Amino acid sequence: VQLQASGGGLVQAGGSLRLSCAASGRTGSRYVMGWFRQAPGKEREFVALFTWSGSRTYYADSVKGRFTISRDNAKTTVFLQMNSLKPEDTAVYYCAAGAGLIMSSYRTADNYAYWGKGTQVTVSS
Repeated sequence: VQLQASGGGLVQAGGSLRLSCAASGRTGSRYVMGWFRQAPGKEREFVALFTWSGSRTYYADSVKGRFTISRDNAKTTVFLQMNSLKPEDTAVYYCAAGAGLIMSSYRTADNYAYWGKGTQVTVSS
């Protein structure tokens, strides 16, 4: 599975950005697509995920109500719509894919086998 993330940039607090993650290769109903982020000096943290099979979504509490994860109809790209951005959302954002994950493992980065290159999101105050 190859993943390519794009869409990062610089935005003022309160603004919006949409990240995209294009997936190619062997994907399917066993896969979970996730977004993680890593700020300088901090560990990589879970942001949101989308289950390929049941189209279920999960969010970190810090982004719930502001971020929305979705998939295009062709089922090749996952989006992360980020609204009401805050300076604390500043980080490098990564998309990831994992196969056969169980719910208790969804939020742990080490459980994802495939990663795209990060895209920088900077929110100015």
